[in-house]
Amino acid sequence: MATTDRQATTLALAHALSAAERGLAVIPLSRSKLPALRSPHRNDPTPTPCHGECGRFGHGVYDASTDPRRIRALFAAAPWATGYGIACGLHPHHLIGVDLDTKSGTDSSAALRELALRHLFTIPDTVVILTPSGGRHLWLTGPPDVVVPNSASRLAPGIDIRGAGGYLVGPGSRTDHGVYGPVPGTAHLPPAPCPSALLRLLLPPTRDPRGRGGAAGGPGSRGPGPGSRGLGLGRGHTHGHGLIHFVLTAHEGQRNTRLFWAACRAYENGLGPDLTNALIDAAIHTGLTEREARSTVASAARMSGRRG
Repeated sequence: MATTDRQATTLALAHALSAAERGLAVIPLSRSKLPALRSPHRNDPTPTPCHGECGRFGHGVYDASTDPRRIRALFAAAPWATGYGIACGLHPHHLIGVDLDTKSGTDSSAALRELALRHLFTIPDTVVILTPSGGRHLWLTGPPDVVVPNSASRLAPGIDIRGAGGYLVGPGSRTDHGVYGPVPGTAHLPPAPCPSALLRLLLPPTRDPRGRGGAAGGPGSRGPGPGSRGLGLGRGHTHGHGLIHFVLTAHEGQRNTRLFWAACRAYENGLGPDLTNALIDAAIHTGLTEREARSTVASAARMSGRRG
């Protein structure tokens, strides 16, 4: 192994041990940001679900630990590791990661600000990690009795959530694309509690007895609070108007992504056929062609297992 890789592994271990001292459970990561240790069951003819009960390493986030001896053993088993992952959803922090992505031309920071304005919450001062691509990871904490799931662009285009069973790339990790590091002035901060209005948006979808789906406090629900009617919250017309408005306010580079996201939410909540034409008209208003808009909505319908 090259000297630079050995140095990267040594630094990653040091950063991981430092994180563990703060109560953050960690695992070694490869340069690809994936868990460095492969599953010990990968060659089993009939693998059964195992979360580490077998006693061997290689179970991804289920290997995560705050025990220095176990962490050293994990890194010793993966001498090619150049980074570390921080497991979310575990005691004592019950970490929630808000990943503001920069891919696909979306302005995820603006989307989060829009959500905050509509749902009347503010993001508190907390740890913020800058990614090599220019994105940001916000560290928040959740209540011990609430399980926040992982999601990708469900909250808004470009915003991914790391919850129970997920992990965040830790600061100091070196990847193929660069090094993760804290935004100046945030490294010393403890992860701040997740605002209750935002937490409601992160909870998994629920279904009422009449078969209409929705996320608790999120798009498609009757989420409480004075901001709950802004971005497609509630049922029926309020929900539809919110999704249409979400498409209408798209900037260039966001139009297809926003239309696809809104159409997916509409079909998931049983409103797809009723909203198809309105969503297409809204997308045309933002500058998409009718053909582009219809194609995007049709893709959303297929993804949702329904027909438009």
